[in-house]
Amino acid sequence: MADTYSQIYIQLVFAVKGKQSLITEKVKVPLYKYISGIIENQKQKLYIINGAPDHVHILISMSPVISISSLVREIKEHSTKFINSNSFITGKFQWQEGFGAFSYSKSQVPDLIEYIKNQELHHAKKSFREEYLDLLNKNEIKYKEEYLFEWLDYIFSPVEL
Repeated sequence: MADTYSQIYIQLVFAVKGKQSLITEKVKVPLYKYISGIIENQKQKLYIINGAPDHVHILISMSPVISISSLVREIKEHSTKFINSNSFITGKFQWQEGFGAFSYSKSQVPDLIEYIKNQELHHAKKSFREEYLDLLNKNEIKYKEEYLFEWLDYIFSPVEL
């Protein structure tokens, strides 16, 4: 009997609704752990998750048992409920509609892990808008400006731990 084999590396990027910087240090660790569990439960392999207060980057190795859209829907839906039910923030948390999904080869994975690991330092020099537009342009993805995320056009200062 034949089996299915695949090796698909995807970087997912999505943002907090309302141009808000809600992924604070208090929220970050439990949120990322929770998202890790969602990814594992969906039979996907997580390499790294990190981001800035207004968005998140996730590098996974996708198995063909679920579509990218279904996985992101699961992550957003359940992580939103998790944040709101645990009162990590004042008010209501939501993710913006849409997401970015960018594919990579195995040889690119180590550099991508370092890039995602160093998001705080990266965003001390470049805004999320600049970063996301760079990703779209480097991957030659045609887009309409009106269908992109709502932006926070400032540079984040890295937090000393």
